Amino acid sequence: MTTNANDGDAASTPRDSSRNDGDSTAGGDRTRRYVLAGFVAALGALTGAILLEVLGTILFALTVAYVLLPVQRWLTRRGLTEWTAAVAATVIGFVSAVTVFSPLFVTLYFRLEEVIAVVEGLPPEFSVTVLDVAYTIETAQIQAEAVDFIQGIAVSIASALPVLGIKFALFVLLLFALLLKGDAAGRAAIAPVPHEYRDIVYALARRTRETLYAIYVLQLATAISTLAIGYPLFWALGYDAAFTLALLAAILQFVPIIGPSLLITPIAIYHVVAGEIAAALLVGVLGIALVAWFPDVAVRPRLARRSAGLPGSLYFVGFTGGLFTLGAIGIVVGPLIVAVFVEAVELLADEVNGDTRFGELATTDGGERSEVGTENDADLETAGGDDADSDGTDDGSDGESDRNRSVERPK
Repeated sequence: MTTNANDGDAASTPRDSSRNDGDSTAGGDRTRRYVLAGFVAALGALTGAILLEVLGTILFALTVAYVLLPVQRWLTRRGLTEWTAAVAATVIGFVSAVTVFSPLFVTLYFRLEEVIAVVEGLPPEFSVTVLDVAYTIETAQIQAEAVDFIQGIAVSIASALPVLGIKFALFVLLLFALLLKGDAAGRAAIAPVPHEYRDIVYALARRTRETLYAIYVLQLATAISTLAIGYPLFWALGYDAAFTLALLAAILQFVPIIGPSLLITPIAIYHVVAGEIAAALLVGVLGIALVAWFPDVAVRPRLARRSAGLPGSLYFVGFTGGLFTLGAIGIVVGPLIVAVFVEAVELLADEVNGDTRFGELATTDGGERSEVGTENDADLETAGGDDADSDGTDDGSDGESDRNRSVERPK
């Protein structure tokens, strides 16, 4: 009998060793994957440091490619090859970028003198009466600084045109490469993530896509509608640079919450200073209603189905913080980081609390209520106390029932 037991143990040894070998092999593969992922991350950080001067262009191309990937896949499903679909999607991105940025440069080149003339045409001083006391405000120094600022912007843009041309070419090439090999890049990025955590990655990727859609597609459509409304309005009100004003209003649509009000308000103040109260009222009321408010009401809700649903206040925080910290690319990266952070916080809250409501979190694990109680609970306890007093007896069942209710958790 002893020999047979030993034989059984000996027979089970190969199976155990093979199982251990399989576990060690899986652990070794997992460790190898993590080491390789860390190596790639380190090389990525080094590459980012070397390419720091064009990092904004790379980030811009990444975000645009993320938005255009569904377009490239749609074209592929319609019968185009992946290469042809990538070329077509790149052309769409190229035309969109030219449509957005070229009017700004054209305006600065052809309308620079008109903008300076408007600033110089402001009165050197104006008076404000408060409580029968007249105050004189001199604007000559402000005018001179504003003119110098505008001229400085024009000179800096003109001197940076060669560099901007190279960066734009880099943007187009990188956009095409990302659209052509986007799926492979996505698979490589998610490969080191364990399977049980990939739902988190997918949730963050979905929020990223929705946020970029809201920034690019939604804001761009709203800006185009602002341009279409603002140009005839400013022309009807008699402004010489009607297209320039409408273009500035369209660009300001990318500024959350306040938007074109940054343009309409100074124009109205200009008319007030010049003593043109009727013109100030017209441009103030019609400008705020039709240029600043109407596109948000008429256009944005129709396209908001796929947007991120990020509150305007958080979008404004991301916009301003990204702009001041990262420059122009921060207009996109700032709200994107805020949106991803909000999604991560929501995932953590769902993981920890589940479907538990905020009021139910006041119940501690020990079964005792915290001081944050509801009036209904207080009423129930009072009613229970009255019943106990009226009976004059206490068999302990009520206390046991109360304890059971206090430790009960939602399912």
